Amino acid sequence: MKDLPARRLLLVHAHPDDESITNGATMARYAAAGAHVTLVTCTLGEEGEVVPDSLAHLAPDREDRLGPHRAGELAEAMRELGVTDHRFLGGQGRFRDSGMMGVPQNHRAGAFWNAEVDEAAAYLVEVIRSVRPQVLVTYDPRGGYGHPDHIQAHRVATRAVDLAAERAYRRDLGAPHTVAKVYWNRVPRSVAEDAFARLRAEAPDRFPGVAAIGDVPGVVDDALVTTEIDGTAYADRKAAAMRAHLTQITVDGAYFALSNDLGQPLFTTEYYQLAAGAPGETEGGRERDLFAGIAGLDPIAAGAGSAAGREGLGEISGGAS
Repeated sequence: MKDLPARRLLLVHAHPDDESITNGATMARYAAAGAHVTLVTCTLGEEGEVVPDSLAHLAPDREDRLGPHRAGELAEAMRELGVTDHRFLGGQGRFRDSGMMGVPQNHRAGAFWNAEVDEAAAYLVEVIRSVRPQVLVTYDPRGGYGHPDHIQAHRVATRAVDLAAERAYRRDLGAPHTVAKVYWNRVPRSVAEDAFARLRAEAPDRFPGVAAIGDVPGVVDDALVTTEIDGTAYADRKAAAMRAHLTQITVDGAYFALSNDLGQPLFTTEYYQLAAGAPGETEGGRERDLFAGIAGLDPIAAGAGSAAGREGLGEISGGAS
């Protein structure tokens, strides 16, 4: 790709909707600031449960047409976030959703969990060498909460970063490129605890139940979090992107639920742990820009922010977009 912007951000996710829930505000903020934001999704999410009864026929145990439908939802979510470069690893349908850990679908032919890491990583190497991102975002080694596709996405992304920089590896995939910084998605425990406390105090009956902190991927002790991205100015965009994933998510104000109908806070400040690369200049002990410290790049301002996106306060518009 020619004439790419100076800042280039690559995110690697397991299924459609993971990106909007976890990084939606970050993606919208950097896209609005002129960065080239690339999303690679590893599966179509074929094994997901379907929330609306009107779409239940798409489920894997019925028509098994959920995957292509979710690809359409992802495209709409990316429009809401202003992201124009979104791809499926190896092409749409190359790898199938593996289901939750321990289910028979883990062993299904074509399941992402069964893929050879180096084989899958080669597809991502081609993206890395084409887009040449300075920053890559993915999951921690547990995949945030233990889902096999999330774990595999971490493995594939980590391996692809190494292979993309190797001069002797697959020159047919492009010229070698070194990713300067790799981040894992995180949520500080104190932030999660405060947000759930507000949910229980202000909207205890918004959903049939309330999720537990353990249901939120990537919650860790505050000290492990190196970076926070203020996305409050893009809260409406994040909420709209999440609503676009209609088969998977119900958004109500500053809260949302998955198919289990357990309410969770919708975070508009998003958090990361620097897993590889040199930390940038910090403010208050944490980076405020994923590109901080990368040579030749000035920091991106956080923006004015907006009251509509304050963390977990129920101020995001609850209407459909």
